Order: sequence, then structure tokens, then C-alpha cells
Amino acid sequence: MNTSKFFSLLLIALAATLFGCKQQTAINNVVEQKKAKLNKLMAQQSKVEEQIKKLQDEIAMLDDKNDDAANAKLIAVSPVEVQEFNHYIDLRGKIDAENISYITPRGMGGQVKQIFVKEGDHVTKGQLLLKLDDAIMKQSLTAARQQLEGIKTQLAFAKNIYDRQNNLWQKGIGTEVQLISARTNVEGLQNQLKSAEEQVKVGAEQLSTANVYSDVDGVAETVMVKVGELFGGMGQIKIVNNSNLKVTASIPEGYVSHVKKGTPILISIPEMNKNINSTISLIGQTIENTQRGFTAEAKIPSDPTLKPNQSCVLKVLDYSAAKAVVIPVNTIQSDEQNKYVYVMEKQANGKNIATRKTVVMGQVYGDKAEILSGLTGGEQLITAGYQNLYEGQSVNTSAN
Repeated sequence: MNTSKFFSLLLIALAATLFGCKQQTAINNVVEQKKAKLNKLMAQQSKVEEQIKKLQDEIAMLDDKNDDAANAKLIAVSPVEVQEFNHYIDLRGKIDAENISYITPRGMGGQVKQIFVKEGDHVTKGQLLLKLDDAIMKQSLTAARQQLEGIKTQLAFAKNIYDRQNNLWQKGIGTEVQLISARTNVEGLQNQLKSAEEQVKVGAEQLSTANVYSDVDGVAETVMVKVGELFGGMGQIKIVNNSNLKVTASIPEGYVSHVKKGTPILISIPEMNKNINSTISLIGQTIENTQRGFTAEAKIPSDPTLKPNQSCVLKVLDYSAAKAVVIPVNTIQSDEQNKYVYVMEKQANGKNIATRKTVVMGQVYGDKAEILSGLTGGEQLITAGYQNLYEGQSVNTSAN
């Protein structure tokens, strides 16, 4: 290939390259222009959509505020009241009797010969309940009495001898040794007499232990013994006196500073539909290791329908406010910052609207809440239909 032809081909290639670069730059410029136009249109679209949404919300609100009562949201209201508010600690407890006696013999016990009581009988303090075998004790008492009578006879004879010896001594007859011996014999028998009298008393006391008496008034709750059986263990006879009843409960240690002697309580027996007002009469001084609580007791009036160990519910008053704003707790709503309720307010044109009130809650018990601020009493609290309300929304309490 000659030189002129080579340079011609080189110029053609160079021209082609320059043309390609110029064309790519033009395409890039077009793309950038179209992207800028697209971004502008998208920004306009977003702004238009926001305007559309705003208009839709305003139209919806205006529709809700239409004078046509059919467009007002149906609600229910209740006046906010200022009343006494009490907060209770709810506990499980049981009824107990002040006087529950487990009858035991005063002695060693023995075989039962006679039974004078059965379950369900009313008994009085000192009433004979059982008769135990007393044959050996009777024999011992008889022997002690016979010994006592023998000593008495000997003592009478010794005194007679002493008196005679003393009379002879006064007349100068006999020896002093005889007089002293007679007096010593009398004094020895007198000491034996005192010992024999004590033995008779012991024998009589032992014999009396064969009789088992009730030490309280009440009802024979349990009689678990029969004639011929041995009586001597606790629990065979139980006497319950229901005239003095009390309620006992274990209160968690977290309330140790809230509950004191004299604290009011409400005792409820659901099965019998009974409620009893009382006060704490005794506070335990130790914390139980297992339940981590302390014992509290309250006295209750006598009631023949109540039974020891019967379950009950205790409501221990730990907070009270004489004049508190109280509302249903379910009407209180929350957002990220506050708690609030809606009340119904009447406008000058006669329309009713929903107004949001920010509130500060105090104590809550059951379905009631104490309001510390935000309501003062007398407001028309919206108690039904308050969900999805907004400030200024038209509301009505009837379908008309």
C-alpha cells in the first residue's frame, strides 16, 4: 500500500470517531433534560396530591358539620360527677372463730365408758362430754381415804395417851421422857394425817380427770370417738363458738405502709351475697417467708349462717378522696403525649360538637378513674361513640 492511500484511511477513521463522540454527547444532553422535566412533573404531582388530600379532608369535615342532623355522629353522654372516690386492695381471706376448742383430758386419758354429746349439739362451758374408765382411780381414792381414817384413829389414841401422861406429869408422876415420847408420837401422827389428807385430795383430783368437760360454749363440730376407744389425742372433739367471729388474710408486704390498725375494710361473702363493714383489729408483726405477707385480722358480728374457714373477699381501703372528679376509665384515650377524653359542648347556633379535653389521671379502681385535672365536674362526657372523634365534630345524642 502506498503512503497516500494510508493517510486517506486514517483521516476517514478519525472523522468517524469524532462524529461518534459528538453524537453521544447530544444524547446525554437530551436524557438530562428529560430527567429534569420528569422531576419537575413529579414534584408538581406530589403537591397536587397533597392539595387533593387536603381538599378531601376539608370536604369531609364540612360534610360532617352540615346542618343536617343525619350527618352528625351518634353518641351517648353522661354528666361528670364530683363524688367520693375510694381505692381498695383486693384480697382473699377466710372467716375464723375467736373460740375454737379442741377438747383433751386433763389427765393421761383413758378408755371411753360413756359419751354425752354428738356432732351438732349445742354445749355450754363446764358441760360433761365424756366419762372415762375410772376403776383404778376409784380404788386408789378408797385406799387413801381408808389410810386417812386409820391415821385419824391412831392420832386420837396418841392424843389420849399424851393427855394422860401430861396429867400425871403435872402431879409429879412419871418421867419427862415418857411425856416427850407421847408428844412426839402425836406430832408424827399429825404430820402423817396432813400427808394422808393430801393423798385423798390427789386421788379425788385424779378421779375427776375421768370426766371430760367442755371449756367453751359452742357447737360440737367434731366428735370422733366411740365407747371403748381410747381418748387422749387432740382433734377428737372440737367445739366451735360462732358468737365471736373474725376474718383473717395475708396482706402483701408492699402494702405494709398502707394498712394499719383501724384501717376500714369491706368484707364480701359472694356465695351468700353478704357485705360487712369492719376495721383492721390486729396487724401481724412479722413477714411470712412463704407468702411474703403479714397477717391482718378484723372482727365481724356474730352470724349463725357464717362458718369458720369460709372464703371471703377483703377490700382494704388504702386511698380515699372526699371530693373527686370520677369518670369511667374506658372513656380515657391516649396519644403519644397525653391522655384525653371527649365532651359534648353546645354551640351558640344550637349545634352540639365534640371537644377534646386533656386530663391527668389519679388512682384507678374497678371501672372508675380519678381525674386530677382537665375536668371540673358538670361536663357532658361522651361515654359511647367516642372512638374516632375529632375536635369540633358534629355530634348528636339521638337518631333524629
